[in-house]
Amino acid sequence: MSEGKKSQRRQCRVAAMQYIYAWSINRPNDLSDDLTVFFQGLEEERDYYNFAEELVHGVIEYSAEIDDKIMSLAKNWDFDRIAKIDLAILRLAVYELLYRKDIPPVVTINEAIDLSKEFSTAESRRFVNGILDKLKGGLDRPSRTASWE
Repeated sequence: MSEGKKSQRRQCRVAAMQYIYAWSINRPNDLSDDLTVFFQGLEEERDYYNFAEELVHGVIEYSAEIDDKIMSLAKNWDFDRIAKIDLAILRLAVYELLYRKDIPPVVTINEAIDLSKEFSTAESRRFVNGILDKLKGGLDRPSRTASWE
């Protein structure tokens, strides 16, 4: 997938991860206006990024639960020491694993690993994979198919 144009879903995940990263540093008062400005700076029309917007809203809505889950899985790690980019990738993936049953867990984990390869370090890739693999093991659904419950 590194050559040629990336898939729309991948581009949406990248956009969502970038926004979540920025949001974690500077939480805006007006999310709607902030998202509008963010999406205006991207290549495609805003409608193209509907999936990204769904992901961003979901991560922000469930941010306390998502962060609690990450903290519980990141044994011996101080939450504040997790790199912000890795945290953005983890927040996105944990949201998908816990709340988006229409996305197979292996797809979410593969996408998160690909994001960490592209935007972070080899050590981070292993860290992200380890956290998400622990979470996947505790899910009550098949890892290779979507669950439409």
